Amino acid sequence: MRILFLNQAPLVPNKNPPYDIAGVTRQLMSYASPGTTIELGFPDNSDGAGVMEAIGSQSKLNGLHHMMETPAIVRKIFWAQENGYDAVICSNTFDPGVDGGRLAVEIPVIGVLRASMHAALTLADRVGVTVPLPSHIPYTRRILRSYGLEQFVAGMEAIDVYVDVQKRKAEIFDIAVRIVRDLVSRGAEIILPLGGALIPYQVDPDDIAAAAGVQVLNTKAIGIRFAELCVSRKWTQSAITYPRAKLTLDDFAKKL
Repeated sequence: MRILFLNQAPLVPNKNPPYDIAGVTRQLMSYASPGTTIELGFPDNSDGAGVMEAIGSQSKLNGLHHMMETPAIVRKIFWAQENGYDAVICSNTFDPGVDGGRLAVEIPVIGVLRASMHAALTLADRVGVTVPLPSHIPYTRRILRSYGLEQFVAGMEAIDVYVDVQKRKAEIFDIAVRIVRDLVSRGAEIILPLGGALIPYQVDPDDIAAAAGVQVLNTKAIGIRFAELCVSRKWTQSAITYPRAKLTLDDFAKKL
């Protein structure tokens, strides 16, 4: 089984991603079953990709960058199907490009936010959500509202750390534990940490769970295992929900 774990932004030397590719690949493979290969992928560089750098440098990641990146993400998802991948997982925990990808391909396209939120609601009734920045909060609420899941959120808080994260693991851990305890005091029964660049790439959610005394989910592991389930059972997004036309890769590059 071969799964593409698709980043939301293009790979640009000396700019991103803010993590070690080889190390993250090993981490993702540790979540997979024997016989599954997880490969990191990146959309092509395209017009609008610079929005992420512009708003990220101001710590105002508000979803605009995902909207600008969506065409390139969808094109890469189609490329993955054409190149023999069994499934695509959109690695970003805010599900950019997922719906577009599902309209374009037959292979499963998994968004880790939606999959992880449903996993949380299989195990508990009220979910506490952490996000990297305050600007993520209204954006995340809109996404969850569109999924019909906002009503199950007990609270949402920002860690407010998204720069030099590899050097700030202890700080991220301490803030996350404090926030998680606060969310539990407000009725959260399980925790969904969004922003994989922080959790689990820098801080293990199991360590936060041990310190805070409540389950903290691993969004990347959930996405991988659910993708494996879909492939093994030959499940994919419904053609009724996501009706597809016949397309070629060139269709995504043509201009009218």
